[in-house]
Amino acid sequence: QVQLVESGGGLVQPGGSLRLSCAASGITTDYYSTAWFRQSPGKEREGVSCISSSDDNTAYTDSVKGRFTISRDNAKNTVYLQMDSLKPEDTAVYFCAAAEYFYCSDNGLLAYDYDHWGQGTQVAVSS
Repeated sequence: QVQLVESGGGLVQPGGSLRLSCAASGITTDYYSTAWFRQSPGKEREGVSCISSSDDNTAYTDSVKGRFTISRDNAKNTVYLQMDSLKPEDTAVYFCAAAEYFYCSDNGLLAYDYDHWGQGTQVAVSS
């Protein structure tokens, strides 16, 4: 059974930084992708970034390019999302998701491609 546990959310001022973590367990293949999605009230869930386990290929939605960085620590089975230069519009619940036998590419940020989801962590950007 795949389990994803997010941590690292919180309240930060505009321009500040946060690092989200996603600890994964139960994934039985070496070929999978992990992604971060976010959802704010009244809006659809939006793909933020993904990373492939096979070659660390990454993808980002346009609104976070140059500000967010996704990375992985294979020894800890953990994926990170470093968020810098945060803006109020980044406020949302952030979810970690994983998809086995799926490759992260520029088209890899669609929620229906991911089978496993964490419970979410709240990020609030406000002065």
